[in-house]
Amino acid sequence: MEFDPELQAELHPELHPLANLIAIVGPTASGKSTFSMNLARQASEQGQAIEIISMDSALVYRGMDIGTAKPTLEERLLVPHHGIDILQPWESYSAAQFAKDVLIWVEEIRQRGAKPVLVGGTMLYWRALIQGLSQLPATTPEIRVSIEARALELGWAAMHEQLKRVDPITANRLPVGDTQRIGRALEVFEMTGIAMSELISKSPYSDSRDDGRFPHLLVSIEPIDRSWLHQRISERFGIMLKSGFLDEVKALMQIPHVHPDLPSMRSVGYRQAWEYLSGQINLEQFVESGTAATRQLGKRQLTWLRAMPSRYLVNAQDVQAINQATTHCLDYLTKTS
Repeated sequence: MEFDPELQAELHPELHPLANLIAIVGPTASGKSTFSMNLARQASEQGQAIEIISMDSALVYRGMDIGTAKPTLEERLLVPHHGIDILQPWESYSAAQFAKDVLIWVEEIRQRGAKPVLVGGTMLYWRALIQGLSQLPATTPEIRVSIEARALELGWAAMHEQLKRVDPITANRLPVGDTQRIGRALEVFEMTGIAMSELISKSPYSDSRDDGRFPHLLVSIEPIDRSWLHQRISERFGIMLKSGFLDEVKALMQIPHVHPDLPSMRSVGYRQAWEYLSGQINLEQFVESGTAATRQLGKRQLTWLRAMPSRYLVNAQDVQAINQATTHCLDYLTKTS
């Protein structure tokens, strides 16, 4: 019988190229990067090398360092990182491409005798790895233009209300300002007559290892107190501003290919900074809308995570719990060597 790698991966999951992968996830500002760097340091002390694969949709772009809280050059020299600065800000990236790239990075890392660890909060990217993506229909130009015209006439608040009527589940998890995803959900409904949430629910995340494509350890760093996360978000936003975030966005605005409708410029913080620098809102409104959008991002990430019962939950506010999680990861690395 001819060797079938897909069949063998199903019968023997340890043979899957991503088998025994560790992923460190959590909402924005929860401490994922600090945790992963500390894990890499302790692993090195035990004679194990770790390389980090970024699972963050904004870190792929060059020139977007401050607003994305990108790992510093010093951190990247200490621990090799992948998936950072791989695209220009006018280029596009997808969950499907991420899944393909991870296969390459993981193989290269393991060939060097190191252990790959995914770190980030773009949960769609994780879903693409562990389950594959649901088959949502591609958008036709006619429908997209029609929805954009309606939004221009009625405003996105009215479009959000329209989405509530046809797909309340999706609408309830999207803020009014998330125009890209509101538009996409309306496009899917107009093309299929079926709510996007219903289409996605046909391949829900499951606690069963058999549902995943490979065995793994998913460590989720989440706060117990939401106000703790909000405080950290506000503090980090203030640090970003003092570090020159607005100057960073000004430089991006000078690039001929860059405009506010790009996926990169729709990233949290960058959209609001563009609005401020182009005179659409004042400084106070910018700070308020930027921190609010970041809080909404954190809320969406927590919604994704709470639908993943197989995750190893770690209280981000508990130092002892974080230390125990680090030990658990080190044990996992040893056992899967």
